[in-house]
Amino acid sequence: MQTGPRLAIGVLSMVAALGCAKWTRAQEASQDVDLRPATRILSDPPSAAKAQPFANSAESRRDDSFEKHENIFQLETRFAKDQKDIWTSPARLRFSDAEWLAPLGGFGAGLFVTDRDSSLHLSHDPGRLHRYSTISNAGVIALAGAGGGLWFASHVTHNNHWRESGFLAGEAALNSLAVVEGLKYSVRRERPFQGDGSGAFFQNHGTSFPSEHAAAAWSIAGVLAHEYPGPLTKMLVYGLAAAVSYSRVRADKHFPSDVFFGAMIGDLISQRIYSDHHDPSLGGAVWESIREKFREHDESRSPANMGSPYVPLDSWIYPSLERLIALGYAHTAFVGIRPWTRLECARLVDEMAEQLEGSGGAPETENILKDLRREFSPELTAPENHNVQARVESVYTRAEGISGVPLTDGYHFGQTLINDFGRPYAEGFNQISGFSAWGTAGPFVGYFRGEYQQAPALPSLPNLARQVIARVDDLPAPPALQRGSVQQFEMLDAYVAMNLNNWQLSFGRQSSWWGPASGGSMMFSDNVAPIDMFRIDRVSPFKLPSVLGWLGPTRVQFLLGQLSGHHFVFGEETGLLGGWNQFVSPQPFIEGGKISFKPTENLEFSVSLTTVLAGQGVPLTTHKFVQGLFSLATSNPGTSADPGDRRSGFDFTYRLPRLRKWLTFYADGYTDDEFNPIAYADRSAWTSGLYMPQIPGLRKMDFRVEGVYTDNPLGGNLGHGFYYFNDRYRNGYTNDGNLIGSWVGREGQGAQAWTNYWFGARNRVQLNGRHQKVSQEFIPGGGTLTDFGGRGDFWLGSSLSVSAVLQYEKWNFPVLASQAQKNWTSSVTATFWPGGLRK
Repeated sequence: MQTGPRLAIGVLSMVAALGCAKWTRAQEASQDVDLRPATRILSDPPSAAKAQPFANSAESRRDDSFEKHENIFQLETRFAKDQKDIWTSPARLRFSDAEWLAPLGGFGAGLFVTDRDSSLHLSHDPGRLHRYSTISNAGVIALAGAGGGLWFASHVTHNNHWRESGFLAGEAALNSLAVVEGLKYSVRRERPFQGDGSGAFFQNHGTSFPSEHAAAAWSIAGVLAHEYPGPLTKMLVYGLAAAVSYSRVRADKHFPSDVFFGAMIGDLISQRIYSDHHDPSLGGAVWESIREKFREHDESRSPANMGSPYVPLDSWIYPSLERLIALGYAHTAFVGIRPWTRLECARLVDEMAEQLEGSGGAPETENILKDLRREFSPELTAPENHNVQARVESVYTRAEGISGVPLTDGYHFGQTLINDFGRPYAEGFNQISGFSAWGTAGPFVGYFRGEYQQAPALPSLPNLARQVIARVDDLPAPPALQRGSVQQFEMLDAYVAMNLNNWQLSFGRQSSWWGPASGGSMMFSDNVAPIDMFRIDRVSPFKLPSVLGWLGPTRVQFLLGQLSGHHFVFGEETGLLGGWNQFVSPQPFIEGGKISFKPTENLEFSVSLTTVLAGQGVPLTTHKFVQGLFSLATSNPGTSADPGDRRSGFDFTYRLPRLRKWLTFYADGYTDDEFNPIAYADRSAWTSGLYMPQIPGLRKMDFRVEGVYTDNPLGGNLGHGFYYFNDRYRNGYTNDGNLIGSWVGREGQGAQAWTNYWFGARNRVQLNGRHQKVSQEFIPGGGTLTDFGGRGDFWLGSSLSVSAVLQYEKWNFPVLASQAQKNWTSSVTATFWPGGLRK
């Protein structure tokens, strides 16, 4: 007999035994089962159980308590009623249920996409498969035995709570199995070892979806965890249910999506059965449904549960807020992890206003705060209509002219324009025109920013430069072809998101900036086009429990995305894959996380990690995903034991003693394949800087200077061009050919300086300079780049802003040109800010 039928028969036998035992006591009682029709959705608990005290609730639900179900026929009627309510529950869904169905469905859809690769990656050793199969069966038997044991023991001890716990656990499992078996033979999905391993639906002999083991385990665990709601009980039963689910995948019996949906079905049905039939007078906890939780949030919507769009990384808002942060008016702001949502910016503005009222401030500070309060006035006022609003954020156009040959390859040489979202540019006339808009509804938010980009053609590289690229990247020489002119519509940030208790889950094309420096983050910057990713972001700080509270306010961000523009990958078994005239498929993925702490109002520090993984020849699986985050081992590139291209980072910001309002020192470091850049200084690259938010005697002027290197002066035992390169991912730490990290490149040193004279929060004049030197041990003859420039940003009223930029640059790379080259770049940007259309 197969495991599935055995499991069903086992649980059915348990419930039948309970029912028959009660039938023998039918002569002692005669109350009827409550057959009133249910009108709640599957996950809805009865309001009576929640609204009334236990003593009164028990009396009001006397006819539904376990002790009154004495007749086997009444139990059959109750089971039929429960099944009817479960199968018809989709008809009672509301639009508001999308708040919890959307993320669950999205996660399930993601599992469906990766099911085949996940299954193919797992070990198919017969001994291991048998071991995991045994674990999954033993786990379900243990949970069923716990429920059955409570019921049988209750007849000896006369403990009604034990009796109800065992009976409801079996009843939940029986209802779950009935639903699962019905779905199995309806959708008929093949198991991982059947057919071509893709898990095709509607096939003969297909019984994979959903998993009955997972459904039974989670349904029993749910009842026991709420009948005895202590932390140890929950840890034991839910841990055992999770082990059952995991083992079914490792035993090659189910795909990950099978066990996920099986577990979800089991948990929801368990909640329904427990809420409908539990007697509160016996003890236990109220099991609030997912819908109830979201409904409470909807009825008293707080900013913690409101969707809010991220402020674009090139917005005027960040420099203005950062000045006030450096002046000490925000104690819970994190400058090393961006972007911030509009609601988070509004919270900081509110905090700054309180600090300013308590300590006083210069007129310049009050003017900055006034502009910020005007910008975030919708977020600072009490929310109306459940946060339903829409806004055309901006409509903009930029005309840019470049006279002279610019540098466009920062991965090998340098870039004339940096931190510009990877926009294309070349000598001649370059132009962009675009718009951005967003809308919110309760916890949901949608954002779109797109633009039309136009750039002239780029000439082909000299033969010497192409040979150098082939040597330093260990690749065939790129072809002597010019890049054609660019005329394209490009999405920048475009995503949907949902905010749950200050945890914002977003999916789409998004930008990130991980570091305190203005010139460029070592780990993640907007030097690249936004990356397609799923991101989990703690958008507002929280405090860790217990003794960890001394770390102060904390922010966390995690992301999983897919890169683009990679032509080559290398595998120990496959060799070099790809070519200059094609892209590898699938493209590599990137995962990472950052956690930031602020133990004092003057100190902020962060640790971060990114891993480039999978790609052509190596599927993205759950195992590979976990391996990339937590494995400390190394292996040959492209093998199953290779965790990927890993980087770890550390950064901090410190307002210096006795100079708190005058000087902030910060640093940002990263290292390849090591635990932390502090522990491996001779193998790490760093940027550091000083920021003066005001200058003595010139409070409207600020000054910033930064230095950066990837040409390590400590002389670690590293190959030339080591940073941002990887033996497997030969196009390095790039997206569409641009460095994800700092503009300084793979082996160079650089410095930048800026000074701004502020006429307000939005109006300023800036002077800036930058110098870069690339090591001749990396690129023959080395190279230098020096530029000086200025810009002005002015608002001409409340809805129109104009920015002008002028830059002079001189560069010298012998492999690119025999003589030093010069270029001028000028641009003018006009932006219209229409404001909001709110309901």
